[in-house]
Amino acid sequence: MHGYALRGGASVTRFFYSLVLYALLPVVVLRLLWRSRRAPAYRRRWPERFGFVPPLTGSRVIWVHSVSVGETLAAVPMVRRLLADFPDHQLVVTTMTPTGSECVRAAFGDRVYHVYAPYDLPDAVRRFLDRVNPELMVVMETELWPNCIAICDRRDIPVIVANARLSARSAAGYRRFAPLVRPMLKGLSQVAAQTVDDGQRFIDLGLERSQLAVTGNIKFDLTISPGQRRRASELSARWRGPDERPVLLAASTHRGEDEIVLDAFEQLLEHFPSLLLVLVPRHPERFGEVWELIRGRGLSAIRRSDGQVPAASDQVVLGDTMGELALFCGACDIVFVGGSLVPVGGHNLIEPAAWGVPVLSGPELFNFTEVARLLTEADALAICRTAPELSREVGQLLADDERRRERGRRALGVAEANRGAMERLLTLIGQRVR
Repeated sequence: MHGYALRGGASVTRFFYSLVLYALLPVVVLRLLWRSRRAPAYRRRWPERFGFVPPLTGSRVIWVHSVSVGETLAAVPMVRRLLADFPDHQLVVTTMTPTGSECVRAAFGDRVYHVYAPYDLPDAVRRFLDRVNPELMVVMETELWPNCIAICDRRDIPVIVANARLSARSAAGYRRFAPLVRPMLKGLSQVAAQTVDDGQRFIDLGLERSQLAVTGNIKFDLTISPGQRRRASELSARWRGPDERPVLLAASTHRGEDEIVLDAFEQLLEHFPSLLLVLVPRHPERFGEVWELIRGRGLSAIRRSDGQVPAASDQVVLGDTMGELALFCGACDIVFVGGSLVPVGGHNLIEPAAWGVPVLSGPELFNFTEVARLLTEADALAICRTAPELSREVGQLLADDERRRERGRRALGVAEANRGAMERLLTLIGQRVR
């Protein structure tokens, strides 16, 4: 930790925090190797994680950081706008996971400079900043690292937390490390919070009110292009076939949820034998596991990655491709959003709503409390806790076309009514660009 200056109690706290991180490095490396058993990409590009990235020269740089696929997908429209609004700047987009990396490459190709973000080790962060030299850092949602923020603050690099959310559960976790978190928050330039409640939790942890702006959730500003609608319509026709079979999408499922979804699906087949289930696990390393789970139940299934059109006898499509979930939302009748039957906190409820599709979810929605409230109050979201509840809710919607269409219209109304966060966020960013 060469050159790690100790300045006051906050720096002492970060010094010991850094010691712990360095001590845990062998565990971090072993975890990467463990994860690489199912996702080989985890064993690649390790130097980037320690700040060894190709240097940028002669460019004014805006650095956008997102953790994984969810935050990256939320950042894509913002990055597109930044590319258009600041053509004289180089956009650096970092992630922490291979799935997030794949999303960046699929969305932008070589239009942005993409590498993994450095671990929050003082030397790794300094090395990265020396080579990239950003004039602004934009962090998506709540990926806060004490050393990174402190070093940016010391170098007069403003840090904006965009589309910031902080659940009560996460706030309680941060509160346990108040001596580290409070000075970290002081080093932020701006927190653009999704809701008033999110903002208040940041303030309760030590953020100054002058650092806070409540801008809304940029995920509501999703724009569906005519080309996307056309592709979704074409996919819908292929999935439904000549008999117009109904399609249920289970999106972003986690271990423990797939079994519940498949239980509900098997119950539904008794009344809707032509129903097609499109099952999309959240993490690519689970594609093989879920495929075996489907086949183990004796269900006829195909993989999306094989490019086949489902036969009338096929019952399940495993969504084992990247970057197509939005397309799937537009090609189905009903969407169940995962991460909500297990204590993950839920995933993006807005995307299916923006397509005007009825939305179902489990009760574990602590990361999307406000979105869930808006949809529930509009009678656009149904919460299902068990396989029988999920089966019953889907069955009622499939049996009543008008009810299903009305639920979709209500969901779309919520999505349309809450637009505008992107413009407010971009205004804040523009004020910080030199």
